[in-house]
Amino acid sequence: MSFTRPVAFTTRPTLRGTFGMAASTHWLATATAQAVLERGGNAFDAAVASAFVLHVVEPHLNGPGGDLTAVFSTAVEPGKPVVLMGQGPAPQGATVEHYRAEGLSLVPGTGALAAAVPGAVDAWLLLLRDHGSWELAEVLDFAIRYARDGHPVLARVGATIASVAGLFRDYWPSSAELWMPGGRIPEEGELIGNAAYARTLQRLVQAGAGLGETDGTAAHTREARIDAARREWREGFVARAMVESVQTPHRHSSGTDHRGVLALTDLAGFSAGYEAPATLEFRGHTIAKTGPWGQGPALLQTLAILDGFDDAHLDPSTELGAHTILEAMKLALADREAYYGDGDVPLAELLSPEYAVSRRALISETASLEFRPGHLTGHEPYIPALRTEGATEAGTGEPTVSPSGETRGDTCHLDVVDRWGNMVSATPSGGWLQSSPAIAELGFCLGTRLQTTWLEPGTPSTLTPGKRPRTTLTPTLVLRDGAAVSALGSPGGDQQDQWQLLYLLRTIVGGYSPQQAIDAPAFHTTSMPGSFWPRTWEPGGAVVEDRLGGEVIAGLERRGHRITRAGDWALGRLSAVVRDPRTGVLQAAANPRGAQGYAAGR
Repeated sequence: MSFTRPVAFTTRPTLRGTFGMAASTHWLATATAQAVLERGGNAFDAAVASAFVLHVVEPHLNGPGGDLTAVFSTAVEPGKPVVLMGQGPAPQGATVEHYRAEGLSLVPGTGALAAAVPGAVDAWLLLLRDHGSWELAEVLDFAIRYARDGHPVLARVGATIASVAGLFRDYWPSSAELWMPGGRIPEEGELIGNAAYARTLQRLVQAGAGLGETDGTAAHTREARIDAARREWREGFVARAMVESVQTPHRHSSGTDHRGVLALTDLAGFSAGYEAPATLEFRGHTIAKTGPWGQGPALLQTLAILDGFDDAHLDPSTELGAHTILEAMKLALADREAYYGDGDVPLAELLSPEYAVSRRALISETASLEFRPGHLTGHEPYIPALRTEGATEAGTGEPTVSPSGETRGDTCHLDVVDRWGNMVSATPSGGWLQSSPAIAELGFCLGTRLQTTWLEPGTPSTLTPGKRPRTTLTPTLVLRDGAAVSALGSPGGDQQDQWQLLYLLRTIVGGYSPQQAIDAPAFHTTSMPGSFWPRTWEPGGAVVEDRLGGEVIAGLERRGHRITRAGDWALGRLSAVVRDPRTGVLQAAANPRGAQGYAAGR
């Protein structure tokens, strides 16, 4: 059957071609990826070049001091999805005892105590080394030029800086110097640069170029040059500057001053890597996500629950469909909080058909206001403190979509597919300009991913040295008949998988085109503990775009959902690329909300 389509138009076409396609959250990153493809690079060269440009043009949403996850497949093995793991662990000094001794009950949302070991740059360089074809200097040239020569700044960058200007002036002078030169907020369209970051990237390139200096040769391999840059990042001038920066006490979101705990041994001991994905079969498609150290399997659990309903219950544009989807989301996200983390997670049982049946039976005609994790063999579900009120201080937590639907910022996302069939979906985040004091020498900040851990012992995501904090970064790869057919993802913290779920239901079950699915009205639940400081929830909460329709929204309210209207075009930040393995035809689509995301290709 076809789903209800409230609007017959799309804001822009679904792009179609056979050469290459890219889509991302910023048009300059998309254009960069497409430029690499046009010059003979593959999807991995393009993705890495695009990602470093995102550091420069979306500094309020991600940075080199942050993290990333990606899911990809290669043209050589098109039916083998692989997870690129760029989530660094907690430093060795990040113990519950230390944070409690600092007077904290939660890991702060800003400041160096919230910093995990930065994983994004090492992951990108690993992907380039193993699956790209370009030299590091060629790939980084785009970002270096934008950082050195400037780019027209987004209004939202200026708005973000304005929201934390007082913090910068009073407590983080290095951030004020970097982002408010002359004490002024940059205006939309003004050319701004980041000379310090340009120099950082140039020095990474030089680390590889200098390999032949001792013997007077240039015979070292491309891979060795990239590895030299990785070592410089983890053990050289970058590592030293990061560690030195956290030694000075500074203001955290707790309102108190602390030093960070990141050490040289933490940086030297981390290496990005590859992992097998978690997967689920849904309506003839294989959905590939990260393991349960990320929230990705929550999407798989939701699909498993919904797979037992008829198509009428899966249409997000109807009262019945929206209600059923919201209730299934609540159940999966309750399990996320109760069981997910970097450790022993009973994922096979959580994704089993039998477990899905038991969870499906809990969905009734009315909205649940309870936190309802399931009960698994040999495992006791963790029930967090269910906080319903929290701080509203600007600049705290992950810059994501607030429960009211107000956009404070998001994460970033990019998707690329090339003519050979290489495909990658990646979600970089963290290390945004408002996360911690800028490191003046490097031109960027550390991230805040440790705020997704708890300071209570015995939880599946307790702060533990050497363990990864549970991340919300959750790109998706879709396979059909043994080949990758779609890469997609979205910024949005806890909302990422919720918005992607709507896209998957509309394209796989409802027959929507990619752009139709992205443009269609979105919604999400807030009826689960948030992953970010101050870790609050709203029992029965549901945030909806007004375009869902007055009749549908009123029906959801009658069922007991506590509705927040977000506006007509406020939710969802998706982009996607698609490939038909039978014909080689490629497609791409991107989010129109905010007039920032773009797709390109031919």
